[in-house]
Amino acid sequence: MDLPRQLVDNPTMLELFILGLSLVSGAPETSGDLKPLLDAFRAVGREGAGNIAAAAAFKKVSVLKPEILPEILGGLDGSHPEAANWFRGAVDAIAERALARGEPLPAKAIEAFLLDRRRPVAARELAWEWLCRVDSSAPGRLLAGLIDDPSGELRREAVAVDLAAAEKLLASNTGKDAGRSDLRRLFGFSRDPAQVEAIAKRLTELGETADVARHMGFVKEWKLLGPFDGLATEDWQRSLPAGLPAHHAGFHFAYAPETSLDLDVEHAGKAGPVRWKPFTSVHLQGAVDLNVALGKHKGAVAFALAEIDSPGAVPIELRSGTPNAVKIWLNGERIFQREEYHHGMSLDQHIAAGTLKKGRNRILLKVCQNDQTEDWAQDWTFQLRVCDATGKGAP
Repeated sequence: MDLPRQLVDNPTMLELFILGLSLVSGAPETSGDLKPLLDAFRAVGREGAGNIAAAAAFKKVSVLKPEILPEILGGLDGSHPEAANWFRGAVDAIAERALARGEPLPAKAIEAFLLDRRRPVAARELAWEWLCRVDSSAPGRLLAGLIDDPSGELRREAVAVDLAAAEKLLASNTGKDAGRSDLRRLFGFSRDPAQVEAIAKRLTELGETADVARHMGFVKEWKLLGPFDGLATEDWQRSLPAGLPAHHAGFHFAYAPETSLDLDVEHAGKAGPVRWKPFTSVHLQGAVDLNVALGKHKGAVAFALAEIDSPGAVPIELRSGTPNAVKIWLNGERIFQREEYHHGMSLDQHIAAGTLKKGRNRILLKVCQNDQTEDWAQDWTFQLRVCDATGKGAP
């Protein structure tokens, strides 16, 4: 049978339901046949697909001995969010059960897993949580070595410890120079946006300069084109999917910049001829308000082009935020799209992987505004940063 919709839609209720199943199940005689059980976790899909099989596997996995924890942590490698929840639940259930029974967790094996940077970040962060819970000496022993960690969470904790020490030096009579030097060092290591901005502010107070936008990879220099009409008209109805609502048309219709980027060509816009024009964001995190840059429009489409020089072939992430529907191209290849309107905007909301080529690179965004009239549906804005997997701005 299918799980009730209340469970599928409510992660907390689902977790409690699964935990209840584990309490009434019998432990398997051995853990040797673990792979099929973990495969059941990996097979879970969206909207509850595969949850029944995963719940049955969970009953067996959740009562295994804690020695199996590193192997289950390793199962988080490459798991999508729905499957990852089952792996996390299994780790927590096994560990909680062991502690309740007075059984020790394999702290040395968990620490070895944590320190293996080849392991997936999410799994290492979970290992850190449990290691700190059973070994109070772990932060003091290990954080100094995690200051350049691929995990943003582990790196943030390590930087926080050193940041507190730097502030103590700055407050002393003899350690001001050392404290200032430590702040500069920590700015380079930090990736957490709030932490980066706090360190930059402190450096500014001390007469230093710290370029947050460059450090985080925020793009501030753009060429903008628009607005274009984003509502369906008879002229382009044939090229669009049948039955498409009028206010969705602009997202699906291929405008000229999507097939040919000629910066000298004039285009027929929503309210008259439009040309590419330069725009510099003054926002700390590079946000571009298209209502200000191009005028307030509804049912509209705009394009934003950034040109970036790279010293070589560099793997990067394009991390964007926008409350509007968006498509992103890197050097002519579309690497991301999402059609959703007025769902809020947050930093690194959308992440797409790509590779900068040596020399000039072009990043093109298409940002679509629908025709809703509510006050909360008026934002037409975006931001983008180009960074490595840790969140450091690309060279």
